Amino acid sequence: MTVQELPGAAPYRPTPPPAWKPRTDPAPLLPDPEPYRVLGTDAAAGFSPELLRRLYAELVRGRRYNAQATALTKQGRLAVYPSSTGQEACEVAAALVLEDRDWLFPSYRDTLAAVARGLDPVQALTLLRGDWHTGYDPHEHRVAPLCTPLATQLPHAVGLAHAARLKGDDVVALAMVGDGGTSEGDFHEALNFAAVWQAPVVFLVQNNGFAISVPLAKQTAAPSLAHKAVGYGMPGRLVDGNDAAAVHHVLSEAVARARRGGGPTLVEAVTYRIEAHTNADDATRYRGDSEVQAWREHDPIRLLEQELTERGLLDETGIRQAAEAAEAMAARLRERMNADPELDPMDLFAHVYAEQTAQLREQAEQLRAELAAEAEGDGR
Repeated sequence: MTVQELPGAAPYRPTPPPAWKPRTDPAPLLPDPEPYRVLGTDAAAGFSPELLRRLYAELVRGRRYNAQATALTKQGRLAVYPSSTGQEACEVAAALVLEDRDWLFPSYRDTLAAVARGLDPVQALTLLRGDWHTGYDPHEHRVAPLCTPLATQLPHAVGLAHAARLKGDDVVALAMVGDGGTSEGDFHEALNFAAVWQAPVVFLVQNNGFAISVPLAKQTAAPSLAHKAVGYGMPGRLVDGNDAAAVHHVLSEAVARARRGGGPTLVEAVTYRIEAHTNADDATRYRGDSEVQAWREHDPIRLLEQELTERGLLDETGIRQAAEAAEAMAARLRERMNADPELDPMDLFAHVYAEQTAQLREQAEQLRAELAAEAEGDGR
């Protein structure tokens, strides 16, 4: 018997709260009016010199990695490469703020973030070479497969983070997306679920100005992409995406907040895509050289190098050593990528299901027979 059925009980009348009543005070969720900066300000003095030097070394290595990968496309060794030149501060900071147990959910442009997290550079490029859907074990490296469809990795990050929270695991997911991805439905669904569930996930939007040829002004009329967080009930942070120390600081705070149960954060890093969208794009058709040159003056490597040298934390020897280490990495990458991969056609059926379906087994047997017949015809 329910309460409503008890003799003399008043009729049950559900009284939900008014729909117009705010569930939370929006003021603490609003981003700052201007992007947060560290380099060139008094706040820089509070940063560890070791951290700043490590960020610098990773930025220099990342710039050389982008240049080498772009060259590999021109040599036919990569099918396509979406360069993150100019955005290295976002990529490196995203990798360095995470603990080993945390997960990174990259987009197709975030190969550098995966490499900075410790992934083998060749494995990070396997998808873009066209050999495999992914060239590494996501679980081993805690790096989800590079995601080519826009923003579909965001709900995946929320799902993993929510599952970890339910299990009591001390895990945070950091999901990366470009400004173009914020126009996809997956972006909005992911933010809504993350906020409702208070999932330990951080969303990093690299606002590089263009979704291929579409400028941000034609995508949204919001004051900033960080403001979109407020509509879902999470904090929005706005940061200078070319200031490596600032991005690291903001992401570190967001990750710590998520880990202690504070829920998700949306971080917008304002940066710029110096190179074209990919090697198949002609960026001169929709933007001018003067715009690109203005952003070159705000280069993330130059900003950090200036800070370090002015504080006596970096000299010519340190600059040369960073460049030499980056060049050695590029030489190893070039040598390994110039070797033709040995591919097994039967790998088409590997890692599709934990246990192959009857249809896959049938298709595998058909291909095996065709390969055997071809080898016999060739006299092998």
